[in-house]
Amino acid sequence: MRTLWQCSVAASILFVGSAWSQDTAKETKLLEGTWLPTAAEIGGQPFDEQTLKAMKLVLAGDAYTVTVGKQLDRGTVKLDLAKKPRAMDILGGEGPNKGKTILAIYELNGDTLKICYDLTGKARPTEFKTQKGVLQFLVTYQRTKS
Repeated sequence: MRTLWQCSVAASILFVGSAWSQDTAKETKLLEGTWLPTAAEIGGQPFDEQTLKAMKLVLAGDAYTVTVGKQLDRGTVKLDLAKKPRAMDILGGEGPNKGKTILAIYELNGDTLKICYDLTGKARPTEFKTQKGVLQFLVTYQRTKS
């Protein structure tokens, strides 16, 4: 009887893990695309139009590429759908964030993606806002239609 219970628990864990993986895979697919910022701020200060126009985010699978002008930043993204708001860990692989982990929260609403990043890597943001003296970066992106 105990062995049957252990098998049942193990099967349940595998099923939940599999469902979680499927949900993460679906969410990853929904996030794929090229995203251009429509608004951004850091430490409570908004970005100017010229800076916004120089920025682009591309998500493909668990990989990201950010360009700001000619500067390139690449790495991977790990999603956590269990957190509210949903969370992502950004792991820099190439460019100015190489070797860094950036904690973020995100909200996807159709073709609009809002991400709030903690640039210190110490504490995940809890809301979509920035304030003076706090090194958090908030961006609202719009998916391009290409």
